[in-house]
Amino acid sequence: MDEVIKQQISIIHNNIKTDVPWEQDESFPQPLHLYNPSASQWFAHASTAHQLPTSAEITHLELFSWNIDFMLPFGDSRMSAALTHFETLLSKLPGSTAPVIFLQECTPSDLRLLASTPWIQQHFAITDLDSGMWANAHYGTTTLISRKCPVQQVFRMHFSATNQERDGLFTDLLLNDHRIFRLCNTHLESLALRPPLRPKQLELIAAHLHSSALAFALVAGDFNAIEPFDRSLHTDTKLTDAYLSLGGAEDTEEGYTWGQQAATHLREQFGCSRMDKIFFRGEGARCVAFERFGKGVEVQDEGEGERIVGLGFESAWVTDHLGVMGRFEVAAIGTRQVDDGKGK
Repeated sequence: MDEVIKQQISIIHNNIKTDVPWEQDESFPQPLHLYNPSASQWFAHASTAHQLPTSAEITHLELFSWNIDFMLPFGDSRMSAALTHFETLLSKLPGSTAPVIFLQECTPSDLRLLASTPWIQQHFAITDLDSGMWANAHYGTTTLISRKCPVQQVFRMHFSATNQERDGLFTDLLLNDHRIFRLCNTHLESLALRPPLRPKQLELIAAHLHSSALAFALVAGDFNAIEPFDRSLHTDTKLTDAYLSLGGAEDTEEGYTWGQQAATHLREQFGCSRMDKIFFRGEGARCVAFERFGKGVEVQDEGEGERIVGLGFESAWVTDHLGVMGRFEVAAIGTRQVDDGKGK
């Protein structure tokens, strides 16, 4: 496994972009893509507000966020298994719920697989079809938005305070009388660095979540929360931690999202941690459920599974992270949800 990590670090270094159109720490617009079955292809749109009229029947947003490890081999098989798991989870949702999927550590191959998946073509818009908006051509984030939700705009903010080409990917949804719900997908800086970079990254994201024009806003993803200061980042940025707001506690098995499915020697070295989180604010919705998903999802090919286990894993898991799901009840027009501002 250590050799695999070394190889991937070398690939990452060789894929850093030096000529980019965006300014760091500034919002940069990017298109959203809808699939046209008649033409059998995806088309880019700056907004889908006209193509997808808002539905007053949406009562809940269901956010799924999952980091699918880009370093392990058999990326297509692992992502295929992850998508099968997603399809099962989504099939259980009522029609009044609009799902959104955040993915971190996507590769260009993952994007091609997402774009060719029939249920994604039918039910979702996707932010990225290639690596053009990533600061590193090897891996990045992408978001899938239910076609039930018109999107006003999509933009990225590439951080200046990063050694790993990290960013925030924002989508503005128009729900129930065209109120704006802003959702940010992010993969905060990895490792324990000095000076730490995650606080500055989340501070920049939070500045875009506290606009008075927003009915609701959230940020979710792999927060790489491995140091003591990570526990207060939500209060530092005046956001609410979804897991803690519903009674979850730190340092419990119920909260851990990394370690259970890591390589055995890494789990023994670092233990388990609550790396993946959802923070939110606003009166437009309230968090009514938080769950983890993805436990025990494995590749289906026996030979590939044996190769993954041979790298030091107990099973042929598709990724070392569990996913996190937040369910948000959308406030009816003319009502207000409670937002106590305490940043639980």
